[in-house]
Amino acid sequence: MSRVFETLKKGTPDIFELIRPLVDGGDEAPARGGAGTEAPARPAAARAQVPDGTSGTGESSLAQVRTLGLHIPAPSPLLPFEEGQWRASEQYRILRTKIGQHPKQPRLIVISSPAPGDGKSVSAINLAAALSLKSEARVLLLDADFRRSAVHGQLGLPETPGLAEVLRGDCTPEEAMVHAREFPNLYVLCAGTPPANPVELLDSSPWPALCAKLRGLFRYVVVDSPPVAAVADFDLIQAPCDGVVLVIRPDYTKRPLLSKSLEIVPKPKLLGVLLNCVPEWFLAKDSSADYYYYSKGGGPRKVEGTGPQAR
Repeated sequence: MSRVFETLKKGTPDIFELIRPLVDGGDEAPARGGAGTEAPARPAAARAQVPDGTSGTGESSLAQVRTLGLHIPAPSPLLPFEEGQWRASEQYRILRTKIGQHPKQPRLIVISSPAPGDGKSVSAINLAAALSLKSEARVLLLDADFRRSAVHGQLGLPETPGLAEVLRGDCTPEEAMVHAREFPNLYVLCAGTPPANPVELLDSSPWPALCAKLRGLFRYVVVDSPPVAAVADFDLIQAPCDGVVLVIRPDYTKRPLLSKSLEIVPKPKLLGVLLNCVPEWFLAKDSSADYYYYSKGGGPRKVEGTGPQAR
């Protein structure tokens, strides 16, 4: 078992912030327990009502998937769960908790942004990894950004075969997927060879059919999508999915593009907004805000100060 995976399991703190989810019931703060505790899991009866992709058929189908190791350059904002990155880790866990407790129980989750450079791909990768650690079932990270695919390069995985080959019928989803060696529950489907016209490839029956199949194989599918307001791909990608998380970046995302994006995303599907690269603000320090996390030795470690928090 890798050091990264062992560290992730301990319960550690993060960098990005989920604020004010815009779906009814989605703005409640996650339940907080004692030091280093996770939000309470849903009752077994409730979980049993939700197909989680753990059927015998799914296990047999995924047995042929390649297992490869991830190769992430350092320094990198990816998988910020090593020691010393407590804030970033905890924020992704809060995001995971909010999704798990959402009343709509979204399973196919699109991660997008108003424009390139907001950090949607990094957010998609880190959310998928966090979900795969908490979930008792499998999680798929799917790169559907054909125009500027980034997942394969950021994780050090082969570019092909990928989603494009699957939609064209050149291979099966299982032949194109990769099982991450460091994360037993995490699978990755890269974008594949960039098609000449992504809209034509997505605006066809194979895309919704693939989404329907993935529901039976995985508990969560995290989809890295092109920016909302940039191209027509986003509308086709989100159509068969359950929810959208919009990533924005302070002092970078342009207000007109953000306003346009909020108009384009269907309101019932907007799960919330994720603030990326939130800077420390010295006036925001609150001496009464004490947070406790588990240290390497297993005992409680006190961390003072605020930083980005979900609210």
